[in-house]
Amino acid sequence: MSDHPRFAWRHVVNAPVIVASLGYLVDIYDLILFSVVRVPSLRSLGLHGDALTEQGALLLNAQMLGMLLGGILWGVLGDRRGRLQVLFASILLYSVANAANGAVDTLWAYAVWRFVAGVGLAGELGAGITLVSESLPTHARGFGTTVIATVGVSGALVAVFVAEHFTWRHAYYIGGGLGIALLFLRIGVAESGMFARLRQTPARRGNFFALFQRGRVGRFLWCIASGLPIWFVVAILVTFSPELGRALDVTGPVSASRAVLFFYVGLIPGDFISGLLSQLVRSRMRVIAGFVALSAVAVVLTLSLHRLPVELYYAECTLLGLGSGYWAVLVTVGAEQFGTNLRATAATTIPNFVRGAAVPITQAFLALKAPLGVVGSGAVVGGVTLVLAVIALSRLQDTFGRDLDFLEH
Repeated sequence: MSDHPRFAWRHVVNAPVIVASLGYLVDIYDLILFSVVRVPSLRSLGLHGDALTEQGALLLNAQMLGMLLGGILWGVLGDRRGRLQVLFASILLYSVANAANGAVDTLWAYAVWRFVAGVGLAGELGAGITLVSESLPTHARGFGTTVIATVGVSGALVAVFVAEHFTWRHAYYIGGGLGIALLFLRIGVAESGMFARLRQTPARRGNFFALFQRGRVGRFLWCIASGLPIWFVVAILVTFSPELGRALDVTGPVSASRAVLFFYVGLIPGDFISGLLSQLVRSRMRVIAGFVALSAVAVVLTLSLHRLPVELYYAECTLLGLGSGYWAVLVTVGAEQFGTNLRATAATTIPNFVRGAAVPITQAFLALKAPLGVVGSGAVVGGVTLVLAVIALSRLQDTFGRDLDFLEH
């Protein structure tokens, strides 16, 4: 009965899970806040019209590039210095950058601090998932990562609430304050026992380029490809929802903050359901495949239905969120695919390379927008990400129940 859900849940309420969950909440708050305040913040800096889309894409790409580079930095440090140090160092960096975003007065300062915030945001999730995965019993591992994701993505709802009740500058200041407050929870959180044992071995740790060696590169790239539909939805369908709404003749103006809100209304239960299902059916891959299929249906509906009332358009955003709710299971799979000496490197770089894929996704969308229009461009780019995800899932091994106490040689 050791793998019964009721038995497993009692292992989940511990310090590493609580800190990783709250850290991810602030992570998502900052990550999503830009999408919510993009238009008002850029208007206050003197931008209007098409510049809101073009410069908004620039800032999003700066943030995602920071996450791409930060994923490598924090992943390597996580395997060399420890999961716990990376968890709190990344929280400190993105908290400072978040507060600095509230004080910018030029577009380039905004871009620089979005880049720095991206570097900081890159470390929290991978370090938290790795720490929790190595700290919990095998039968409870999926429940722990489910809690992290479910609590964490609710940070988007906090971001929307704060953005609607405070100025965009104060919203950034609040995010920085929340992160700094988290640092006081460092007391009582212990380092992973697996990592402590790893430090006593001569195994080489935190070699990023080792992920590209034969026997590993396939696992690494397919994990990234399987998450591309999620960040297509976030970077294109949600971030540029006002532009899509006009192209689809939605009856009523579409608010980016409302699109984010309803997307996360779907994503929160999606992450919880996918994590729970992966435990109940004892399979990560089957659950991810089901959610990718649901995401495909939601993308087709969103891009094909015209002249909808704005309320139904927001309902589509909720369905998009539900279909994207396999993020926690995907990050867990990334951690479970690799040995202890490369686990933090893989678990941190995989989600951030997926997030960083927003850069080529956004650029492809903008490049195709002129010849194909907003809807046609979204359909082509979204279709490519979904096809790549299906191919990737057919190549990955299911990692449910795998003993994580092993090394990569």
